Amino acid sequence: MLDKTKALCAFLNASHSQYHARRYLTDILDSQGYTALREADEWTLTPGGKYYVTRGGSAVLAFRVPEGEALGFLISAAHTDRPAFKLKENGEIEGVCPRLAVERYGGQLLAPWLDRPLSVAGRVLVQTEKGAESRLLDIDRDLLLIPNVAIHMNRQANDGYKWNPVTDVLPLLASPESKGKFTEMLEKEAGGKILSHDLFLYIRQKASVWGLDESFLSSAALDDLECVWGCFQGFLRSSTGHSIPLFAALDSEEVGSCSPQGAASTLLRQTISRIARALSLDENRLLAQSFLVSADNAHAQHPNHPELADSGNAPRMGGGIVIKFNANLRYCTDGLSAAIMRTVCRKAGVASQDYYNRPDIPGGSTLGCISIGQVSVPTVDIGLAQLAMHSCYETAAVSDAIALEDAMTVYFGSTLRRTEDSFILE
Repeated sequence: MLDKTKALCAFLNASHSQYHARRYLTDILDSQGYTALREADEWTLTPGGKYYVTRGGSAVLAFRVPEGEALGFLISAAHTDRPAFKLKENGEIEGVCPRLAVERYGGQLLAPWLDRPLSVAGRVLVQTEKGAESRLLDIDRDLLLIPNVAIHMNRQANDGYKWNPVTDVLPLLASPESKGKFTEMLEKEAGGKILSHDLFLYIRQKASVWGLDESFLSSAALDDLECVWGCFQGFLRSSTGHSIPLFAALDSEEVGSCSPQGAASTLLRQTISRIARALSLDENRLLAQSFLVSADNAHAQHPNHPELADSGNAPRMGGGIVIKFNANLRYCTDGLSAAIMRTVCRKAGVASQDYYNRPDIPGGSTLGCISIGQVSVPTVDIGLAQLAMHSCYETAAVSDAIALEDAMTVYFGSTLRRTEDSFILE
């Protein structure tokens, strides 16, 4: 396995929640000399400086200041969350065996979650003498399982069964003798009394590289941690030109981005405003020379169901970076932004391919369409082709993950000069 792929798998295996993904990224930024900024403080930035800021425990924005003149921003945005089950407060349910009360977070495929070992990860708010302290929690053992109903008792299981979230997806916790011990176990792991929590179920299966030629990568949360990692590695590896490279890993995309740390929030725009102010530059002039790459995975043509893809624009795994188009602006790509992204790919020596939804199958949207309301700059929607999007275990191509790293290295190291309908990428 290539070192780049090993590094991606390590990130995937450590990021069992959006909170753990953020910590993994900021630990690397700390180790590479980036300075943490607090939103509550005044920012002092210096030429050549490296900085990051976080919000909500699950979003991080990192940027570098050019040594010379700063012309604008080269931004990427991806998201740290994934469809999952979120644990309710007062979540233990009595019955034949204790179970946990959960609610659906995002639009996940339900069937793959059943009959496999699960556990719990996220953040807890622990009572201390000085107030509440946020701590990360990851129960690193097989803890839960959502059991299927036997085919003998559910003859419709293979005939389009309709799942009932009230009854069908409650995870089994323990034997009847263990009633009431779940909170006790959580507090022991957290090291104190828990006042509240944001905890999610996750599957215990690790990321896997597989196939006759080891060309496939499967893991939980490839949508969108694969793009987070590719953009992040490109950001770290790049040089800095006259554009300010700005990497953004945001939260809440799977539920509409309407959180203080999501794309609909003020986080990206306020960060840009504060950078401009700290450098004594005009924010609007900087934005006039800026660009955003919205990176969120794309649907590959399914080998068993090729008819579900658009006949002329069906990306394949291993075919390179996917540029996503939609006439009704479910994706932000237009002619100018597509041309910029294709130029980046050409300079990086990586392939690109195009995606349109099949006209009678509406697709989802991305954080790019939401963030553009806060930061109105030319935006391209890209992704990596994958199968089983929103399953708890998804599949993509190893080579595409590497292609994204290479393309984003070129992107973040460039200087963009643009007018209304043309551009120069140096």
